[in-house]
Formats: sequence, C-alpha cells, structure tokens
Amino acid sequence: MTDPQTAAALAADRLGLVGESTRHLLHTVSELKPEAVAEPSALPDWTKGHVLAHLARNADSLVNLLNGARTGTDIPQYASNEARDQEIEDGAPRPVDVQLADLEASGQRFAEAAALLPGEAWTADVRHRSGYVFPACDIPWKRLAEVEYHHVDLDAGYTPAHWPEAFAVAEFRRIAAGLADAALPAVELIADDTEDRGAIGSGGPGLVVEGPVRALLAWLSGRSDGDGLQVHRGGVQLADGRAALPPLPPLG
Repeated sequence: MTDPQTAAALAADRLGLVGESTRHLLHTVSELKPEAVAEPSALPDWTKGHVLAHLARNADSLVNLLNGARTGTDIPQYASNEARDQEIEDGAPRPVDVQLADLEASGQRFAEAAALLPGEAWTADVRHRSGYVFPACDIPWKRLAEVEYHHVDLDAGYTPAHWPEAFAVAEFRRIAAGLADAALPAVELIADDTEDRGAIGSGGPGLVVEGPVRALLAWLSGRSDGDGLQVHRGGVQLADGRAALPPLPPLG
C-alpha cells in the first residue's frame, strides 16, 4: 500500500495535469458554434452534446468518490448506470453556453472536493461504477483520462497529437500492459520518440509497429486506425500497415 505522503504527492501532481487539461477543454468548448451540440462526435451514436454532458457528469461522479474517501463511506460513483445514461441524454441537447458553464462548475466542484482530502484519505479505497476497487490517489488520473480522451472524441480540432507527453506515455504503458496476454496476434510496439516499448497479444504471426507514442496510444485506445504508424512483418515494412493491424478490444 502507498503511504499517505506519497499518495498525496502523487494526487497533487495529477491534479495539476487535470487543471491544465480542463483549461484546454474549456477553450475548445468556448469556440464551438451554437449548433455544434447536435453535430456528431467521434463516438458512435453520440453528438458533441453527449460528450460534453458526459464530461460534466463524470466530474460530479468523481466528486462522490472523493467525498467517500474523505468521510470513509462507500458513496457510489453514480446512483445507477441507468441514471448515468439518462443524465447524459437529458444534458446533451443543451446550448453550448449552458454546456460550458456546466463543465466549468463541475470541474470546480471536483477541484474543491479534492482540496478537502487530508493526506491519509488519498490511500482510501473507492469503488468504480463497474465494481472494481482502486485507491483514491488514482481518482485524478481517471479524471485526466476522461478529459483527454473525450476532448479528442469531441471532434472539434483537438487530436491525439495534442495529448501531453506524460499522459500519452503513462497510458501507452498502462494499455499495453493490460493487453500483454490478450488473445490477439502478437504485436511489438516501439515508440520512436520516447523509446518506450511494449508487446501485446500472444498469437502469431508477429508484427512490429513503430511510431510516435501519441500515435501508438491513439491506436491502442481506439482513437485511430493506425495513422502515422509503420508496420513491419518479418523485417519488411508493409505498404498498407493499417490493414494488417488486429482489431483491439474497447478501452476499459
């Protein structure tokens, strides 16, 4: 178990990243045209309004977990999955200025709730809506991931190339490790800008996929079909490497 001092320091670093990413998101939303909420996002069946509503309600759901860690109580992230989905549907059609105000306010509530946690509370266990348990010091990173991934999903000019390097490297390592034993063709991953390496899958034939860490993460996280990556098989670069890449499971 991480000691309280280390957990609090880790949370503080991550909260700094959340603040910066949130500012970038709010800037993007502030420049959306009024009709944009009804436009498609990069996520199937979701408009840009759905993405914005989800981001706001996610912040509030993580406030619940922060409050649970602070008080030592098991506060659910959402009242129910059905309630979560309904809140997103209800919030999606709202005008852009209302969406922006909601994102600002919910982000502020998240920051204020985090500021209330004493050092020892960052080691408390909290429960994700899907059921698994994790330490409270990981809550800021979960918020960071929501903001960064869904900022791309908003399809409003922010792309994987804009991801902070610290976020891209950490998520590349996390997802690659999670897919290391997956029932997939074997793929060796090489980040040619950060020198990070990973390997996913266990079956053959093997591929070697090389490119910037952000491009690798974009593919691993389902935000790209492999654009910007070089794919090799048997030491030979494939002319259409994207067609050779195996389908990956949805990001959990």
